[in-house]
Amino acid sequence: MSGTSASPRITVNSRSLTSRSALGSTARALATPGGVAALAAGSAALGLTYATTIERNAFALRETTLPVLAPGTSSLRVLHISDLHMMPNQKLKQNWIRELDRLEPDLVVNTGDNLSHQKSVPAVVQSLGALLGRPGLFVFGSNDYFAPVPKNPLKYFRKNHKKVFGDPLPWQDLRAAFTERGWLDVTHVRRELEVSGVRIATAGVDDPHLKRDRYDTVAGAPNPVADVSIGLTHSPEPRVLDKFAADGYDLVLAGHTHGGQLCVPFYGALVTNCELDRSRVKGPSRWGEHTRLHVSAGLGTSPYAPYRFCCRPEATLITLIPADRPDRTAPELGVSRSEAVVR
Repeated sequence: MSGTSASPRITVNSRSLTSRSALGSTARALATPGGVAALAAGSAALGLTYATTIERNAFALRETTLPVLAPGTSSLRVLHISDLHMMPNQKLKQNWIRELDRLEPDLVVNTGDNLSHQKSVPAVVQSLGALLGRPGLFVFGSNDYFAPVPKNPLKYFRKNHKKVFGDPLPWQDLRAAFTERGWLDVTHVRRELEVSGVRIATAGVDDPHLKRDRYDTVAGAPNPVADVSIGLTHSPEPRVLDKFAADGYDLVLAGHTHGGQLCVPFYGALVTNCELDRSRVKGPSRWGEHTRLHVSAGLGTSPYAPYRFCCRPEATLITLIPADRPDRTAPELGVSRSEAVVR
């Protein structure tokens, strides 16, 4: 009996000693310069795989509330979408966008960069689906006019770097598809409309990132009779935001930044790809004393930079409420509800 009971103890001890020896050898190997490099390379590869295959397709719905309506006005639900950067074969993204109609927004706002391929217009139109039957406003961005091209990522850290444009994209076809279904192009145009009993004054500019903006064509205070005034721009360049704010617009909606696309935990975005400061790279903020700004992190990426990290692709459902509500200074304004993914 004693011999029988001793054998398992010896076996267990042997395994334990072997495991400790192996762990010690592994630790010593990792402590070498080569081991550290191998560990770093493995971690980088794992992070890149996550950024390109998982987070890039982890579409999220963000919800926020902004007190910008005239006192006594009924609330208005605005779906803000931007930067689809659609490729014809991106079925997962197309299906997710199509489901957004279940939110039943009162108004849809699209702030540009819909295309990444010459044949993407049908995919964009089909993915928007029933949303095109709802009241909508839009302006275009650079990737509605020109196809994306490969870029050195380090260029984004240099101001005033030379812009390189790809082949022309069929923006005219996209514009026709939107306007034929009732959406309003507010590029260099002032418009007024009523949605769900809310009177809206709106205006937009062409993409400031391409220096196509001509704010003088829409300059001036919006109609004071309106319950809310909304400005649209693709790139949230401060020179344009300043003008909207100076004219007294209640809200400006923009895209372009991708929320930074690659973000560092506890630090945030590394770049905004425009003159906007990093603190406003996505979500709601103030611009001056009166104007609210909302920047969408967008739903896509360039096909030449197909990754996101700590910055999920998103659409935003913004509930506009009267500025006389008790929660007009509520701290929860702008809190992300990224877990509320539309299904």
